[in-house]
Amino acid sequence: MKIAYFDCFAGISGDMTLGALLDLGVPLEWLQEKLHAMPLDGFTIRKEIIHVNGIRATQVQIDLIEGHGARHWSDIRNLIENAPLEKDVVDNSFKIFEKIAISESEIHGVPVEKVHFHEVGALDSIIDIVGTALCMAYLGIEAVFASKIPLGSGFVVCSHGTLPVPAPATLSILKGIPVYGGSARHEMVTPTGAAIIASYAIAYGKLPEMEIESVGYGAGQRQIPEHPNVLRVMTGTSVDKNDSYQMNILHEDVQIIETCIDDMNPELFGFLMERLFEDGALDVYWIPLFMKKNRPGTMIQVLCSPDKEKDLVHRIMKETSTSGIRSYRVGRYTLEREIMTVDTAYGRVAVKRMIDPDGRGRMVPEYEVCRKIARDQNLPLQAVYAEVAKACS
Repeated sequence: MKIAYFDCFAGISGDMTLGALLDLGVPLEWLQEKLHAMPLDGFTIRKEIIHVNGIRATQVQIDLIEGHGARHWSDIRNLIENAPLEKDVVDNSFKIFEKIAISESEIHGVPVEKVHFHEVGALDSIIDIVGTALCMAYLGIEAVFASKIPLGSGFVVCSHGTLPVPAPATLSILKGIPVYGGSARHEMVTPTGAAIIASYAIAYGKLPEMEIESVGYGAGQRQIPEHPNVLRVMTGTSVDKNDSYQMNILHEDVQIIETCIDDMNPELFGFLMERLFEDGALDVYWIPLFMKKNRPGTMIQVLCSPDKEKDLVHRIMKETSTSGIRSYRVGRYTLEREIMTVDTAYGRVAVKRMIDPDGRGRMVPEYEVCRKIARDQNLPLQAVYAEVAKACS
């Protein structure tokens, strides 16, 4: 199986991704021809070979011949769905843009259909995203792995004003993906870059076992003194004998935090669970048990990513009567999953799609989404679940 490893030590953006894939051998003329067939007019793509800290890399420049304004998600969706491109290219382009649309919808509190794109909706970002999908198909990549994602810090100026780094959309897209802050005082991951890696990567961490065939470097636009501002993509053949397992079952390290309590008002547990989820817990459990002197008690067990451990320990110490907490690292396996939207009687609704070990996909309703519809429209929750489940089948 041909795989790719995205080494994101300097972060990831749309133009860095496109540069790395062109550096791996995708012909620029072929890419432009495919993009103009969508149709997309008023642009040219140039690539330049530059040296970044002594590393030869490809830098992509997109020249706009005429002005291009912002677009709505519906405009972009129609453009992609009607493009004369291979199905996997259309599907992957749609998946990337949909992640951005859903994140913008959550952040700004508007329906997905009414999301108004600014930078992401501009022509150069459409080229980055659809161009990436085209290049991945050209290279025949069957599975993507990635390093953990560095986010940087500081502030970035965009159409909404000055925002903290990482940008809210970037953070929203990267939920559930291993990230770290790093010492860089600049934006390292753009929303486009976050959506690309979140759409393609099936696992994050160390370089998987592979026979490396090619290495491509895509240069960013900014010169960084601390490190070479490039995205490194390695392609080759997996040497894992259980490729189908790796394709659909992901492994990651998570933290378990736990404590046992026998002297707290049980009415407080409901409030505590709400706050733990707000602080970033992946899951929270109340486990009944018997403690010393045969007292009935409750074990509080919290599952979280390692970077959330301190916040959650502080929350438990603050909100409960405990005087001590255990914490330990464990591995967990999860099915490959993503958030998608389906058409229902209530409009387009977000659902969770999972890939079973045998490669079959299945979609299931999201509780919070169905709960909101039921409350807003004064409907029975089970009726909403049934309608959304029908749309998933």
